[in-house]
Amino acid sequence: MLTLLLAPLTFGQTLWVIGDSTANNTNHQGWGDPLADYFDAAKINVVNRARAGRSSRTFYTEGLWDNVREQFKPGDYVLIEFGHNDGATFDRPPYRGSLPGLGEETQEFTKPDGSKETVHTFGWYNRKFIDDAKAAGAHPILLSPTVRNIWTGDKVERAMGRFAEWDVEIARAEDISFVDHTNAIADEYERMGPEKVKPLFPVDHTHTSQEGADLNARLVVAGLKGIRSPLVSFLSPKGQAVPPYLLAR
Repeated sequence: MLTLLLAPLTFGQTLWVIGDSTANNTNHQGWGDPLADYFDAAKINVVNRARAGRSSRTFYTEGLWDNVREQFKPGDYVLIEFGHNDGATFDRPPYRGSLPGLGEETQEFTKPDGSKETVHTFGWYNRKFIDDAKAAGAHPILLSPTVRNIWTGDKVERAMGRFAEWDVEIARAEDISFVDHTNAIADEYERMGPEKVKPLFPVDHTHTSQEGADLNARLVVAGLKGIRSPLVSFLSPKGQAVPPYLLAR
């Protein structure tokens, strides 16, 4: 009997998602999972490779980025969103903080097991993702962080340090698309009000329910439409029905 060895199927273009638990959490409670419903599976494959608890630093140092980079095909897209875990102290457990800022400065430290690590800035790690994606013929898109359920009166937290500000600067310097996910979510939360937003956060002020994850996924699509990303040509009927987010400030 003749046995045919078939090569793995390559599925057109892929939209990759990398980030932290706000994009990938248990039971589809991160926006990267419901995002697939907003795209036409016959046109593009959506793969969520975000990982809970990771910063831009640990997504890189743990080899998670290499696993994605090695699978890139020319014409793929990658959504990049970090910040929630990058603000931790860089040389204390769980050793995931990146250095603040966008520069080339580094800090070396020794862990309790004797191993040494050279830590880079938030900007350095994100530029690494962007440059690697470009080198593979893929299209990187930078997103500002997902909003937490923290309020002052009727205003929800938008700043969360300077990560959103740095994302804008990185995207401008690297000449890539930027989605203002932070303000898109914050505007929607403030329209809803604190009482209606509260049920979207059943555990803490950072991690959403499935409903909250779907809302944040919808606002990724709204942001992509607002910047007229080529990704809008891959949307499903559900995605096509989302109005664009246009930053009015």
